[in-house]
Amino acid sequence: MRRPLIVLLSANAVSLTGNVLSMLAVPWFVLQTTGSPARTGLAAFASTLPVVISATFTGTLVDRVGLRRSSVLSDLVSGLIVLTIPTLYLTVGLSYGLLLVLLFVRWLLATPGETAREALIPELAARAHFTMERATAAYDGAYRGAKMVGAPLAGVLIGWLGPTNLLLIDGFSFLLSAALIRFGVPRPPSKGTGEGEGYLDSLREGLAFLWHDRLLRSAVAMVMVTNLLDTGLGQVLLPLYARDVTNDPRAYGLLVGAVGAGAVVGTVTYGTLGARLPRRMTFALCFLVAGVPRTLVLATDASLELALAVTVVSGLAAGAINPLLGVVEFERIPPRLRARVLGTITAGTYAGMPFGGLLAGALTELSGLKVALVIFAAVYLLASVPPFAGRAWRAPGLTPREPGPGHSV
Repeated sequence: MRRPLIVLLSANAVSLTGNVLSMLAVPWFVLQTTGSPARTGLAAFASTLPVVISATFTGTLVDRVGLRRSSVLSDLVSGLIVLTIPTLYLTVGLSYGLLLVLLFVRWLLATPGETAREALIPELAARAHFTMERATAAYDGAYRGAKMVGAPLAGVLIGWLGPTNLLLIDGFSFLLSAALIRFGVPRPPSKGTGEGEGYLDSLREGLAFLWHDRLLRSAVAMVMVTNLLDTGLGQVLLPLYARDVTNDPRAYGLLVGAVGAGAVVGTVTYGTLGARLPRRMTFALCFLVAGVPRTLVLATDASLELALAVTVVSGLAAGAINPLLGVVEFERIPPRLRARVLGTITAGTYAGMPFGGLLAGALTELSGLKVALVIFAAVYLLASVPPFAGRAWRAPGLTPREPGPGHSV
């Protein structure tokens, strides 16, 4: 029965598209209303930090409340908060301090919904008789597609409707996602999520599981470093490259779009072929190609056309990383711990993101754009070493399992 999985993927695509619209609308809204780049940066920080906090502490609550109910409640409350921002601005007024509070709470409450929807994948994939490779690729493809389509769409809509109306669209997208999950996804069977345990005991159990799983712990550390680098690259280094090297702001959009387009193709390709590929070497090579070449080529005097071509290849490799990791996570994490461990993984991988722009800006101020890009490429390279040499990456979990429930084609 594929309908529940399709509904889940559709709801996630709707919610993620709204997020992308909001990610562009909020900075523009702050710049338009305050005229301050510093306040715009602080608003971005207020939108990133709560994701880390929420992912750390709410996974246990998601396990307790239930996956479907958590997704619906998270989307409902988040949608209402987003709708509050333009409503207050257009009626009684909205102070900058209150805006920061609303942004912080919005992302604090939106994160459990994303965790819950991800944790629903194995059950719905089993119902649909999908391989986990196909299911995780489809889930990640929704994110990649939303980013690829939503970003240019947001740019058009900001000019046409203005950022205030774009935030209204974002709010309604959350409400639509909640309705799709509530009426289109059946409640998953109980997995004994430990209702009798105390909250701190449950939280500690999820943290302990991740800490003692050397493979997942290593993967989280790797992705944490590259997410930090990706944030600095996207928020600081790419705009500077477009301004100082190409003298064309369109180069920034083209480079972001190139990695997004490559990632969509990579995700689809992995969903089709992933079950037949050797996991460790696929992950190792994709991780290496995803970061190093696209950063290093920007540090040379290569043409924009060459930079775009290399960026597409890096995006193609990046598209396989999240689905492959998702398969390994779902196979290694017990169902009753799934949401709390996935939340902890999200928190770990996002932990460096609030500081990526700060690092990139500081390096550029101290040493210039080209040196900063070379340093970023070197760190990408170091972060890619563990799958090639680390003992944890020779674990049995990186060998595909025999087909079983939820793993048949």
